[in-house]
Amino acid sequence: MRIWAREFKSNHMLKDMVVEDFSDETRTHKIFNALDEICHQFDLSKPIWLESCIADFKRTAKVRFYQDSFIDPIEFDYLEVQVIEEDY
Repeated sequence: MRIWAREFKSNHMLKDMVVEDFSDETRTHKIFNALDEICHQFDLSKPIWLESCIADFKRTAKVRFYQDSFIDPIEFDYLEVQVIEEDY
């Protein structure tokens, strides 16, 4: 599985990274582990998965975390996390 994370401000990408996980973990564990690594690399607190975030991710394999998903203030508009490759 490959997951692409990007920070955006005013419709401009500030940072991005790709996390690869081809382990035997479940899809959910891979996503949570990738999010942990993304937050560590971007120096962010872990976002809260609101109901709207979960619904978007289930529908499109992409989610945007806005300020309301973070406890600490963020210096960008949103963090977008997208599954770009699944292992089957």
